[in-house]
Amino acid sequence: MKGRNRALITLKKPMTDTLQKIRDLQFSDKPTAEALLITFLRQNTPFDVLHVELTPKAISLNSFNGFMTLRDNTRYFFKTHTESNTVIDEYYNAELLANAGYPIIQPIYKSTEPGKQILIYEVIPDKSVFDIAWDIENGDDTHFAALTEAQHKADDDLLFLYRRTHRIKKYEQVDSSPIHQLFYHRLVGGRLDNFYGALSGDKHKFFHLPHGQVSTAEVRRVRWVINGQVYHETLNHIILRAIDQLRPKDNQQETIIGHGDAHNGNVFFRADEHSLLYFDPAFAGEHHPLLDLTKPLFHNVFAMWMYFPQEMQTKTQISLEIKDDTWYVNYVYPLHPVRQMFLESKINRVLAPYLAANYTKDDWRIFLKSALFCCPFLTMNLADNERFPPEISLLGLAMSIEMGAESHEKRSLIDKILDDVELPKTS
Repeated sequence: MKGRNRALITLKKPMTDTLQKIRDLQFSDKPTAEALLITFLRQNTPFDVLHVELTPKAISLNSFNGFMTLRDNTRYFFKTHTESNTVIDEYYNAELLANAGYPIIQPIYKSTEPGKQILIYEVIPDKSVFDIAWDIENGDDTHFAALTEAQHKADDDLLFLYRRTHRIKKYEQVDSSPIHQLFYHRLVGGRLDNFYGALSGDKHKFFHLPHGQVSTAEVRRVRWVINGQVYHETLNHIILRAIDQLRPKDNQQETIIGHGDAHNGNVFFRADEHSLLYFDPAFAGEHHPLLDLTKPLFHNVFAMWMYFPQEMQTKTQISLEIKDDTWYVNYVYPLHPVRQMFLESKINRVLAPYLAANYTKDDWRIFLKSALFCCPFLTMNLADNERFPPEISLLGLAMSIEMGAESHEKRSLIDKILDDVELPKTS
């Protein structure tokens, strides 16, 4: 299996839920997870695997990765995304991205079983943008200037690729796009109910919050005032609108060719070249440009509490006061300059100029906010008290409201940003 020009091997056949077990065990029982993985690889791939090493990372919320060594001492990198309740039949369109002009690492092997996929790559020595950014946030700004340069160039290139691949497609050509698994199908395909119960909530499922346990049913019907921002809608209102907005509609759809899940954990930083390199195209395809932007807009900017909940608990001030059916939340969660850089680069270099070209419909804002809502609310279970301290669960709920609903009286950060995009500046 040596050499860079070998043919790509593809496997597609029924599998067990072994990969999901490995994902769940990687943090709590790494030796057992590695034993399961090496057995799986030996049974289901053509590689003569001698040893595997999982590298659990905070970014690995629905995935795992690491290295495997063959008996001839060849070493490879592997990555998988294990999506429960999947309804999409085709993943990993790396060739589509490469042909469109994206700088992307091509895997040497892929399994495409929905929900239980794995990609195997030749080893890349570079660190992910996620790791570089977290180093910067924790005081090592060695690569800050170079990363900023690379991000700006990558976003300029992304806008060019959006414009070049922009198409209007019929509904039946895009309703099965893999990216819908991250948004619409998480709302209606089982994940929402598994996390929080049916639409009315569940009296037997609970959020563990600073003032105690509260049923998901109660949390989903209260109203919110967050940092002085008044919200007229409940979580259930936001969920219903998101389902309506994100459902692949029975009409023509605006599409681009995009990665679909281009958060920083799926991008390498080439320090020597000051450039970015994509990998793990699990949700690549032809889909709406705003869906393509959603994951990097939220996860690269606002989501460190999701990846480092215990550490961020010690850094985050948050309080809750309840009056009748309204929850008053106040929190302090300043964005580090590297997070501001990611946000401003995506907004100013991709979203704003794309919208200025009149490619999107007038309801782009509602659509984008519905997608953004899914990131804090459905990537992980905010009611999981083993993962999230009460303060962080409350922060996640507050950010879900801010992302999904419009603020009144005082504008939220995300609404201020979208206001500036929507309203042309005068000189």
